[in-house]
Amino acid sequence: MYVDPPVQYIEPLFRPPSEADSLILQVTNGCSWNQCSFCDMYTQPQKKFKPRPEAEVLAEIQRCGETLQGVRRVFLADGDAMVLSFRRLEAILQAIRTYLPSVSRVSSYCLPQNIANKTPEQLQALRALGLSLVYIGAESGDDTVLQKVQKSETFASTRDAILKLKAANIKTSVMIINGLGGQHYSKQHAIASAQLINETQPEYLATLALFFRFGERRFTEQFGEDYSPCSTLDLFTEMQTFIQHLDLNQTIFRSDHVSNNLVLKGVLAKDKAKLLAQIQEAVDYARSKGPNWHLPIYSG
Repeated sequence: MYVDPPVQYIEPLFRPPSEADSLILQVTNGCSWNQCSFCDMYTQPQKKFKPRPEAEVLAEIQRCGETLQGVRRVFLADGDAMVLSFRRLEAILQAIRTYLPSVSRVSSYCLPQNIANKTPEQLQALRALGLSLVYIGAESGDDTVLQKVQKSETFASTRDAILKLKAANIKTSVMIINGLGGQHYSKQHAIASAQLINETQPEYLATLALFFRFGERRFTEQFGEDYSPCSTLDLFTEMQTFIQHLDLNQTIFRSDHVSNNLVLKGVLAKDKAKLLAQIQEAVDYARSKGPNWHLPIYSG
């Protein structure tokens, strides 16, 4: 006999790769900003941003507790659950604790601007209720690049949010986009991004290469005439500059998204020399192919 699933989703649904085994609870639909020119995750008409009704979310959590056994991790979707008020987040986390007592980690995507709306005491309370990890798409540490791609953040706003989360003992996973500034801004993008990571020392760091599921026209029109896409050599060289300028204590680093032509994994600073050796090998190979050589970039 067919039984309705305990949760209902408004597709498409996205989650970080590391949340593959997590229960996904869609507490909002879409992204509260949704103007970044490089991102088309939530551009479909059905993904217009709206918090889901609180009673509906709480009922789903209760049904999950009644039908699912041994849930260890929960991911709060869509693009930024932290846009919800403290009161609503508190109610969601309390319901998870009540109906899914086996859960040991709750995580969410997070826009830095929405951390500014939470007090240190509120973040500490959310941590006590189980929110232990947030994923922050910093994209770049360079304010010029951030402005050109219509990102609603700055170096300072992202830095302050990460440090505020860390003070509440909430771990952060920060993502940087390789090639986001094109050829013209590549070096400053890499150096400023490294500075952002150095000043915040996130527990996790990831990179992916700039790619477009539905074509790059929207991105290039908003960026401006000084955008020139990076070749594969440019991407490798930018990554080399980024890693060279990192000064980290104990950050788990991954560059293994499907968009990356060069897979890198390690712990920084312990594996910095090894990673740079791998990148140099890739740079040398790309140079042997010529300055305009391109490996195919993932396009969805």
